[in-house]
Amino acid sequence: MNTPSSMPRLKGYRFPREIVAYAVWVYHRFALSTADVEDLLADRGVMVSRETIRKWVNRFGRHFADCIRRDRPAAGDKWHLDEVVIPINGRKYWLWRAVDANGDVLDILVQPQRNANAARRFLARLIDRFGEPRVIITDKLRSYFRPIRDLAPGADHRAHKGLNNRIEASHRPTRKREKLMGRFKSPRQAQRFLAAHDQINIVFRPRRYQLSAVSYRHARSDAFDLWRGYAAEMTA
Repeated sequence: MNTPSSMPRLKGYRFPREIVAYAVWVYHRFALSTADVEDLLADRGVMVSRETIRKWVNRFGRHFADCIRRDRPAAGDKWHLDEVVIPINGRKYWLWRAVDANGDVLDILVQPQRNANAARRFLARLIDRFGEPRVIITDKLRSYFRPIRDLAPGADHRAHKGLNNRIEASHRPTRKREKLMGRFKSPRQAQRFLAAHDQINIVFRPRRYQLSAVSYRHARSDAFDLWRGYAAEMTA
């Protein structure tokens, strides 16, 4: 397929940046493997190996996630924090995740422990990026209590499992991808993939039940415009 390109070609890359950006998009937007993306591109006349697609995803997923973080509206001052176990190579690791009141993921951190030190590390990372929140909602894990009291003394800490349903829903895409990928291979891989995956899904998964059909189409069109703009910013 002779694909016309309206953007400068990436130095050292054989395919136009639109194809690279498309591969990264479909991999993160849909529950697809690199083999699935390979077949989609082959159907369009683009012959590229799944290993090349994997390298594109690893290389440029972070670029798109960083652009989304840079341009996203200010985070809400009400945070939901939670942690779930992810098995990696026979060991238990914990995925710590924070979302705001709108359900947008603020940050994730893969750690080997589920204790006060891990909670402190994650909370300090959040406060350094977003400032101190007004409200923090967690489950009843005791490890949260002292770090919140020390690092965010002005925050209203509400420890109640029933109040944290908003963040519970944010774990579902992770479980879906984890199953598709045959579990994560290393903490580094999980951190790199999920940090990009969560941010990209913020843009391309607007809450459709809250929008009219016309508003949803506008939101989707805006998301595609953003993606094209971020593709133009890619560097080799």
